[in-house]
Amino acid sequence: MRSRLSPSSLRLLLLLLAGIAHAVGVLPQTCDVLWVQREEQDQCLQELSKERTGDLSLVQPTTGCKGMWDNVSCWPSSAPGQTVEVECPRFLWMITGRNGSMFRNCTQGGWSEIFPRPDLACGVKVNDSFNETNQKRHKYLLKLKVMYTVGYSSSLVTLLVALSILCSFRRLYCTRNYIHMHLFVSFILRALSIFIKDAVLFSDNDAYCNTHRVGCKLVMVFFQYCIVANYSWLLVEGLYLHTLLVISFFSEKKCLQGCVALGWGSPAIFVASWAITRHFLEDVGCWDVNANASVWWVIRGPVIFSILINFTLFINILRILMRKLRTQETRGNEVNHYKRLAKSTLLLIPLFGVHYIIFAFSPDDAMEVQLFFELALGSFQGLVVAVLYCFLNGEVQLEVQKRWRQWHLREFPLHPVALSNSFSSGNSGLTHSTKASPSETSRGTCRASVV
Repeated sequence: MRSRLSPSSLRLLLLLLAGIAHAVGVLPQTCDVLWVQREEQDQCLQELSKERTGDLSLVQPTTGCKGMWDNVSCWPSSAPGQTVEVECPRFLWMITGRNGSMFRNCTQGGWSEIFPRPDLACGVKVNDSFNETNQKRHKYLLKLKVMYTVGYSSSLVTLLVALSILCSFRRLYCTRNYIHMHLFVSFILRALSIFIKDAVLFSDNDAYCNTHRVGCKLVMVFFQYCIVANYSWLLVEGLYLHTLLVISFFSEKKCLQGCVALGWGSPAIFVASWAITRHFLEDVGCWDVNANASVWWVIRGPVIFSILINFTLFINILRILMRKLRTQETRGNEVNHYKRLAKSTLLLIPLFGVHYIIFAFSPDDAMEVQLFFELALGSFQGLVVAVLYCFLNGEVQLEVQKRWRQWHLREFPLHPVALSNSFSSGNSGLTHSTKASPSETSRGTCRASVV
């Protein structure tokens, strides 16, 4: 690197470092780095302009080295024979996380080369091994992005179908299914927010970095709200199921109102607090970089707390189920007992999001493994929840079969005897749920089939 780094070379460096590093999930997107770089450039040019006009009460030297911006750092005017020290620019610190200093000598012929080189002083190790490593990482992250895009897409479609089914049958209306519907909506919003965020942050349109800064922040606020709301409804599912097993009688209407307030209201409070804190303490870039740990814990703290509560509820519910199954099967088959317990456990894991406890306190060096589990596997969580709690649900299957038979009777009235017999035989399985009113039926059935 000579006296000045060309804008094209700088941009290539930033695209290489910031673009690849942000995909890992711990470092900034290119827009953020460019914004900070431009802010430092504008500040440098203003200071140099004041220096030349004498606003800083300094005398511009007639000989020596004039102040300059070399697209990386700001160098003030200096007399011959002096050595000028500047810190590594903030936009490089955002990428490398390393502070350092660079020096230049002012000679009779002008500025000398920078020493030590910026890549050594600021931790920007651009060499063959760096490029090879990042190429492999980039390929891995591209595959990961494709995988979680497929996962969220399949989850989105499946959840929309499942939500439509639950909304279509009045007999399925009960507190438990209402909570499932809200959980489905939270997964849908989470998937949509992921797609919107990726479209904004990974856009190749440079104009977006300059003209849509407020819109980009609003997208991040919406994204954070959807993520926290999803965790909140996972917590609601755990609290409701635990309440059913522990408390015999309670007001389901008030319980549902409290669940809605907790599921949608509490995330709004935390995200609004985070946005306000971020605006005043860390208003940098698109708000997708969480360099200030204290600001990030405004959101991360409640999420980890909900994960810990759900994990505790999960353990306690398994203990209660094990005790009840042993009581019911004191004379039964022990193998059948453990099969039922294992089935209940597998059903509860995606409903509670217990797998998130594995990486709740993971270190930064496990980031790639964490990304695989949270993005690649976590993206299919909505699909698993929709299948287990809608498509494989016995109540849903019975209602769909009944609706299908009714439609079949209207469309094909030429075989009334066979269809009537089929309907009667199918209806015999619903005898326990058709003797009461629809509201009582749905409530009783929902309470009876908790797990």
